[in-house]
Amino acid sequence: MNAMNEIEASDSWSVAGQSFTSRLIVGTGKYKSFEQNAAAVEASGAEIVTVAVRRVNVSDPNQPLLTDFIDPKRYTYLPNTAGCFTAEDAIRTLRLAREAGGWELVKLEVLGEAKTLYPDMRETLKATEVLVAEGFKPMVYCVDDPIAAKQLEEAGAVAIMPLGAPIGSGLGIQNRVTIRLIVEGAGVPVLVDAGVGTASDAAVAMELGCDGVLMNTAIAEAKDPIMMARAMKAAVESGRLAYRAGRMGQRRYADPSSPLAGLI
Repeated sequence: MNAMNEIEASDSWSVAGQSFTSRLIVGTGKYKSFEQNAAAVEASGAEIVTVAVRRVNVSDPNQPLLTDFIDPKRYTYLPNTAGCFTAEDAIRTLRLAREAGGWELVKLEVLGEAKTLYPDMRETLKATEVLVAEGFKPMVYCVDDPIAAKQLEEAGAVAIMPLGAPIGSGLGIQNRVTIRLIVEGAGVPVLVDAGVGTASDAAVAMELGCDGVLMNTAIAEAKDPIMMARAMKAAVESGRLAYRAGRMGQRRYADPSSPLAGLI
């Protein structure tokens, strides 16, 4: 193993007692087929795959099963509550997921309304408290607000997942300041969830110190999803390396690379 591979292999992260090397989490929606989805997951190098319990078949053997294409023994499935607009609905959805597959590590999202798909933080916090009391380990989608993030952590969230921009918008991270504040204040992993559109957006999230990035539409709606998955893998890795390396300071004026003294 060369020195670069050793650096990357030693840089794992953990959530709820499970350790992972890849910091990219990918979704399972909007793909043309399960086959294409599986190929994109493979190209991304992801170890965690998030699944919308209400939209993706993981338990009905009479219909095509996602598990036939993306092996749950190889990948960690992360059931999510996409499409839920109340705490009660989200809690019920995850209880069903646990019954179907035994999942306790889950992704919670409770949406406020359909136009922006912004999270309803009052309902999200309520659902987090109930799920934690029932033994779930929720990774929680939230607004990019350091106060709300800390409240979720105090309620027992095992990871904080602030949006970079509205779900599916591809606008990239709109507020680097608040994402950085969430990272600085968190005692649990922070992953940007929603809004990534291209590789540079993923790199920015990692350069801000996030532990990972979750995305779906950016890969699924690319003209070549498999190639985009490879691009995202590289972007997350390079952004993480840049964060660990420590970027140079930013200056208002030029600072020459070569000394100006002793010129001919």
